[in-house]
Amino acid sequence: MTDRAIETMIQRLADAEKKGALHADIFIQAGTAHSAHYEDGRIEELASSNTDGSGARIIVGDRTFYSHSPGTSPSALSRILSEAESSAFGTLFPRTQEDDRIPVLTMEERILPPDIGYMKELDRKIRQGSGYVRQVAFRYHISKRNVLIIRSDGTCAKDSRAYCSFSAMVIAEKDGVLQTASERRSMAIDHKDFWSGSAPEDVASAALKRALLMLDAKPCPAGKMKVLLAGEAGGTVIHEACGHGLEADIVEKDHSVYRGKIGEKVAHESVTMIDDPTIPSLYGSYRFDDEGTPARKNVLIENGILRSYLTDILSAKTAGLPLTGNGRRQSYRNIPVPRMSNTFLAPGASDFGSMLAMTDSGLLVKKMGGGEVNPTTGDFVFYVSEAYIIEKGRVSYPVKGAILTGNGPAVLENITALGSDLCMDPGTCGKSGQSVPVTDGQPSMLIEGMTVGGSEA
Repeated sequence: MTDRAIETMIQRLADAEKKGALHADIFIQAGTAHSAHYEDGRIEELASSNTDGSGARIIVGDRTFYSHSPGTSPSALSRILSEAESSAFGTLFPRTQEDDRIPVLTMEERILPPDIGYMKELDRKIRQGSGYVRQVAFRYHISKRNVLIIRSDGTCAKDSRAYCSFSAMVIAEKDGVLQTASERRSMAIDHKDFWSGSAPEDVASAALKRALLMLDAKPCPAGKMKVLLAGEAGGTVIHEACGHGLEADIVEKDHSVYRGKIGEKVAHESVTMIDDPTIPSLYGSYRFDDEGTPARKNVLIENGILRSYLTDILSAKTAGLPLTGNGRRQSYRNIPVPRMSNTFLAPGASDFGSMLAMTDSGLLVKKMGGGEVNPTTGDFVFYVSEAYIIEKGRVSYPVKGAILTGNGPAVLENITALGSDLCMDPGTCGKSGQSVPVTDGQPSMLIEGMTVGGSEA
């Protein structure tokens, strides 16, 4: 897109503000993606796609008017902006004549999927690892996207983003008992670097190890007990039970337990919670958010005190909050909303061994599964994929069927020790019908009096 064309768009967006808009912008993306599902020696699904498109947004008061198109030509941008203007101001706006010979945004680099032969070889290695293996499946997704955001305040932000994700599922059987385990690795790096490393093989090996381990696991006992959440368990509790309640749109709708508590104590004094999209290569990282705001590190909770919410332009302007650079969207088809990026608890000073020794009896959780959470209250139910009973300060035996129930803010209050072993776990977060890449993290945490559900009454 030429400088003159950008200046024309900025002027049209600025004119929308003169008519009474709080903000106006255009989001343009050009990208490509490959995905595949491999299972038991053959490809079950293979897909490639282009993800080119653009969206125009005008905010008037607390209302958003949005129009989008799969086109990225100058005339397509003019059309969607005219449609957004007409919706926002109730009058018809003529389209300007644009030269479509000049590309707005392109994706010139081709990305190639990995050789399927690699998948077959990895499948063979996993099956050689144990005679109990009954099924092996892999999924991968690689993509690259160029984005351009033009705003009514004159901002013009351009970014290039690459994402790679690989997951493995292994089903093992012993004496008629089936156990399923899965593992995933996702990073915001070029696909060549991802596939040239050991990531896929490490992921598949971890899934195999967990599936075999759970074959001999005993039913988990139920009741209130100390829970030692290992750093490698991932930050599911932090993200789901606490993080969403700190997103400003949820706060402003009065759907968050953290509403109106800036400056108040909301967690144990050892707890510092951070959202930071500037960390290189993490799955939730970016240079600019999807509104063109530069990424920055945000301290949400500091030494137990609530310091900040996560905002996008709309929530920042309507609620008078600082702009944190967390306006994110799945694609040009979606409007941005406040979202987490890389969210984690800062590490403490305790080592894992001392935390284990502090636990006379309890549950060690090394891998979390899925679950449900109510962001209004922070109440949650999470399934556990890998856990062990702790007896007399030592790991005793693996258990299956463990379920953690509780309340996110209460968990943050009941932490008695934080480890120095910060671990990060990538994932995909769903909200408002959109999915975006994120990373959750935590050090090992020792929590008093959690309710554990299990298959042993």
